[in-house]
Amino acid sequence: MRARAAAAASLLSRRRLLGIAGGTGVVGLAAGGLAGAAARGADGRDEPALSTVGATAVPFHGRHQAGIATPLQACGHLIAFDLRPDADRRAAAALMRRWSQAAEAMTAGRPPGDDDQIALDAGPSSLTVTFGFGRTFFAKTGLESRLPAALVEIPPFSADALDRTRSGGDLWIQIGADDPLVAVHALRVLQRAASGTAEARWQMNGFNRAPGATRRPMTVRNLMGQIDGTNNPRPSDTGFDAKIFVSRTTGPEAWMNGGSYAVVRRIRMLLDTWERLPTARQERVIGRRKDSGAPLSGGTETTPVNLSATGPDGTLAVPGDAHVRVAAPESNGGATLLRRGFSYHDGHRADGAPDAGLLFIAWQADPTTGFIQVQRKLDGADGLTRFIRHESSAVFAVPGGATAPGDYVGRALLES
Repeated sequence: MRARAAAAASLLSRRRLLGIAGGTGVVGLAAGGLAGAAARGADGRDEPALSTVGATAVPFHGRHQAGIATPLQACGHLIAFDLRPDADRRAAAALMRRWSQAAEAMTAGRPPGDDDQIALDAGPSSLTVTFGFGRTFFAKTGLESRLPAALVEIPPFSADALDRTRSGGDLWIQIGADDPLVAVHALRVLQRAASGTAEARWQMNGFNRAPGATRRPMTVRNLMGQIDGTNNPRPSDTGFDAKIFVSRTTGPEAWMNGGSYAVVRRIRMLLDTWERLPTARQERVIGRRKDSGAPLSGGTETTPVNLSATGPDGTLAVPGDAHVRVAAPESNGGATLLRRGFSYHDGHRADGAPDAGLLFIAWQADPTTGFIQVQRKLDGADGLTRFIRHESSAVFAVPGGATAPGDYVGRALLES
């Protein structure tokens, strides 16, 4: 049956497929759902369809920006910009309009107006582009009165070794895609569109497991070899929107309705030290089995962690300083984060150690009751702290999405 569906799907041309995606906003166009469709190219010959990975499109328009609750993609780029000294509120609005127009086209698989053809042969490949504003953006554009109270500075923590040149920023873009060239294409288009208005402050590049690399969809692993993200909240969970997105805000901050706050941290893993630990010791640091992701209290990966469970000797099955214990919502007054990060490997440091780890992105409705509350608990109490270093930090207000063609992200802030 799979073979017949794949053969039928191959009759659909890339040109027709992208016309469908762009015209209807269909999400997740897959080979199995396209059987029986056919088209011909300009030369009259049948054109093969895109693969499922290439054909999948995530709509740009909506109450929330894509790239927050969207499933993780294989490739990611994070880039922050600072406005040029002569760039005012009007220039910033024009930039957000250009960026939104380009993102709208690329996420539908269409070339933007100024195209370098890097991704000419590919479909949208689950591309998402997400925009945010840093604290410094508001003073530079005369919008101090619109600075959200929740957009606070992240306080220092003991595991911090922050490089200020790779922290902060007036504007931020998160790019995700399942094809590296599609992701790089989006990055280049948006960088060029910023010329004359904003300059890149820092850029970070990451990756995850590619779609189809495992026998079935599975939680990703990080560079420590641990399954990472098992207890992430899901959009179907009760109260998800209230914990992750801003809603029912009035007055000067109403422009954030439908938005969220992103805390971005570049966390280097001390892999040489970590890899010298026996597997059993690594598991006690995390609180989960390394092979299956099951909690040390028993069960499978998705079994809730039993923090009161004990072993045969009467000691806690999940150690007191295990990461899953200290980070659990029940250990942090119910604080909930949607973690959506990318691994990175940027070569080696001068001492020969790998410059590798996690581009950590945490989404929440309020960083003070989200990331900051959890990190205060983790700081010093989490056994994992001995094996990581937080080397950059930023927090961004990510407004709601552009809701219709012609709209742009941030309009409610910049044109109010």
